[in-house]
Amino acid sequence: MSANQDEFNSRKIYERALYYGCGYSSDDLKKPKIAIVNSWNEINPGHIHLRKLAEFVKQGVKEAGGTPMEFNTIASCDGIANSGDNSRYILPTREIIAASVECTIKAYNFDGMVMICTCDKIIPGMLLAAARCDIPTIFLTGGIMLPKTFQEGRLKGKTFVTSDVKEAMGQFNAGLLSEEELLLIESETCCSPGACNMMGTANTMACIVEAMGLSLPDCATLSAVSKEREILCMNTGKRIINLVNQSISALDLITHDSIENGIKMALSFGGSTNMILHMCALSHEIGGKLTHFDFDRMSKSVPLLVKLKPSSEYNLTDFHEAGSVKVLLKKLSKILNLSTRSIMGVSLKEYLDNIDFEDYQIIRNFEDPITRQGAIAVLKGSLAPEGAIVKQSAINPAMRYHKGKAKVFECEEDLKEAILSNTIDEGNVLVVRYEGPKGSPGMREMSIPAAILMGMGLGDSVAIITDGRYSGATRGPFIGHVCPEAIEGGPIAIVNDGDVIEIDIDNRQLNLLIPEQEINLRLENWIKPEPKITTGYLNIYRKVVSSAKLGAIVK
Repeated sequence: MSANQDEFNSRKIYERALYYGCGYSSDDLKKPKIAIVNSWNEINPGHIHLRKLAEFVKQGVKEAGGTPMEFNTIASCDGIANSGDNSRYILPTREIIAASVECTIKAYNFDGMVMICTCDKIIPGMLLAAARCDIPTIFLTGGIMLPKTFQEGRLKGKTFVTSDVKEAMGQFNAGLLSEEELLLIESETCCSPGACNMMGTANTMACIVEAMGLSLPDCATLSAVSKEREILCMNTGKRIINLVNQSISALDLITHDSIENGIKMALSFGGSTNMILHMCALSHEIGGKLTHFDFDRMSKSVPLLVKLKPSSEYNLTDFHEAGSVKVLLKKLSKILNLSTRSIMGVSLKEYLDNIDFEDYQIIRNFEDPITRQGAIAVLKGSLAPEGAIVKQSAINPAMRYHKGKAKVFECEEDLKEAILSNTIDEGNVLVVRYEGPKGSPGMREMSIPAAILMGMGLGDSVAIITDGRYSGATRGPFIGHVCPEAIEGGPIAIVNDGDVIEIDIDNRQLNLLIPEQEINLRLENWIKPEPKITTGYLNIYRKVVSSAKLGAIVK
């Protein structure tokens, strides 16, 4: 069909007629159509500024010869939803985000897309969509919230980020903070838009995206409200047209090697345990077989070079000023696959060859690490035959081996109530079950109870074990993702109060110290409880979601 015949193709005529109703001109529709996939909303601090950023991206697209077309997807804030039944809905939104983007992109036949996103499930959801759609794609993550340094009273000189708010709740409960100080922390800590200024899931995933070559340099850690980010947005819009013209699609960049590079970098800076769910899901999306045991394999060979809040006093802004992702990649280069390519059209080796840096203590050298192993350990044993996850980089060394009596809770609320009522004894191992992907359903976070426990000063004597998950920024002796989960008849379902549990991180063990015959007898007598939710999306989700060890993927 000739160009002239194509112009008068009936489908094209109808399509153009409808686009004219959106305000596009005939000239606009002759240019590459670039989807601006935005997760802007007014209910999430990580996203409230993304509409403004999108305008700079669109300007860049137009200057480079394309036509930007913006649409939205959902974006919930884990922190705001992180209590009670609300938090059941957060992890499952990853699949909604992925599906909504996939459906829109494939229905409209766009030439390329810019993914504008921040926060914990939105970046992963868009990564899954990028892999499914496989068109030229570039990510623009939303940047970092400003840190807050207080100038008065007992808080003078102390810098706070979002994770400090949760621990402050525990400090107040333990009488270590006044009501006035707590309210001051509450009202002033989140002092700008952007991703929470701590090494949680949002920033872990943004750094992984940059390490995989899917966003421009410094995109992950640049301030959300800086002039530099506005320039980066315009350059992002221009760059997508280059990708379209060069026919560089998402799966040219999202490969098994680039996924592993991103994981290794995240392991080297104490990244979120939730990245395991998301990177396993991305691996399976492109035909891989990554499980959480692969993270343990990698973590044993990746040194820990960076620790950030809440595991140290450094925040993401400090990390950015020390060179951020690009410097960390350069220091890790001997264990990375340097043949992977990026949106800039160069290999990782070519990119890193041009990176110069000054040494800062915040990013240690490969030969002088904080620890020889990376952030995450995967434990296995009679309590977790199919594995469980712990952020070993964020644990008091005294708790790397611990034996204690179990105190069992059937849900997060019961655990939180017990902590706030001061009914926890030193040495306890708190077991929270039926919070896995299927059992919760939705795999709720135990991050607020964990942070309160740390704030109360119990992080060197009390552990929490759950088939649920934690915030990516959680620190302390807290083990999650226990598999099989309780609703599937895993041994966590038959733990009784008073049972002794052994945690041995160095030997990667998590054991219920009762005879094997007793475990088998209890499992034989275990009765599967009725589902907690039997209507709506979560009812569908619980029926189709996989084990956490595979990434809680929907099959």
